[in-house]
Amino acid sequence: MLLVIDVGNTNITLGVFKEDELLGTFRMTTKQPRTSDEYGITLKELVERQGILSTDISAVIIASVVPDIMHSLGSSIIKYFGIKPIVVSAGIKTGIRIVTENPRQVGSDRIVDAVAAYTLHGGPVIVLDFGTATTYDVVGIDGTFEAGVTAPGIRTSAQALWGGAAMLPAIEIKKPDSIMAKETISSMQAGLVFGQIGQTEYIVNRIKEESGYMDAKVVATGGLGKIIAAETDVIDIYDSQLTLKGLRIIYEKNRKH
Repeated sequence: MLLVIDVGNTNITLGVFKEDELLGTFRMTTKQPRTSDEYGITLKELVERQGILSTDISAVIIASVVPDIMHSLGSSIIKYFGIKPIVVSAGIKTGIRIVTENPRQVGSDRIVDAVAAYTLHGGPVIVLDFGTATTYDVVGIDGTFEAGVTAPGIRTSAQALWGGAAMLPAIEIKKPDSIMAKETISSMQAGLVFGQIGQTEYIVNRIKEESGYMDAKVVATGGLGKIIAAETDVIDIYDSQLTLKGLRIIYEKNRKH
């Protein structure tokens, strides 16, 4: 079985695949500092609570945008699973070619999402990830990663709003019944959610216009992306497991037969 690990700025998302079937997923917070022993014990427990024996894990692949934790995390996998993980980084086989000015600056999470979207849906494809940042990436017909847009994520915007304005409370992020808000909480929800919908529609349409890929499929992922995808016609497919699927695809391209 394959353990895939996506280390984001807010959460570490994990999945276990048996061949191409995703057996279970689980999350940990990224921000809490942990030793390699703490990572190892937690990972083993999370896997085994899904009814999967940790001894059945035969390979591990990691994509990370948080370099600081990689030594502890990598060491924990070697110590507790007896496996040297594959890490998505420059030089790894992905099946897509990055043609931006500095390919090494493209985050591994964006590469993984692009690989999954292109492999599963073909090109041209525009890949949206609603995470700590909201990212929009363009993959051409022949699998070239051509360009990307980075904007503040919904939760990041929300935290800036209530962190920077003394009178505004922390709120649940959800779509209010109407944009015509009559009190503070729903007015903030309206601004955050409808603002993100408007941003999404404008950026996607502008990308299509400038790239010429007017018929590009638009694939979205990321926790809060489900709220946005339900409210706009510019998103064709919402796949909450896109990054985990991309990690499996990259593993298959790099496994030693």
